[in-house]
Amino acid sequence: MMNAINAERPESIAEATQAAADFEGELREIIRGRDVTFLRAPMAKPMGDANNLNSLIQRVAGTSTAEIDNLIRELQEMRDFLQREGERVQREIAGYARVSQDARAQMESVGERIAEWRSAMQAASALTHD
Repeated sequence: MMNAINAERPESIAEATQAAADFEGELREIIRGRDVTFLRAPMAKPMGDANNLNSLIQRVAGTSTAEIDNLIRELQEMRDFLQREGERVQREIAGYARVSQDARAQMESVGERIAEWRSAMQAASALTHD
């Protein structure tokens, strides 16, 4: 899962970087064109430039929005995975705790029986020596 995330990221970052560079370049061209156009003819192609700028902003914003949506989805998947793993680990720990308690109870029981046998052996030994 992590490898897939890391494999996608450099390509999408490169695309976003390229889109930002394209946006900056086109914005500079529009601004330069407007400055010169403004001096020659005050209202030459204002709607065309505005439409180009809007289109460019929408493309860059769309790429950024898609990247953010993708990142949110990946983070939600990671959160779900971590929650499932946390629950699994809790179940495992609870199982180990039960096994440990059972083993301790068995060891105490064995220890008590050995103590009883020793007492019985000592009592029998004391009777045979008397």
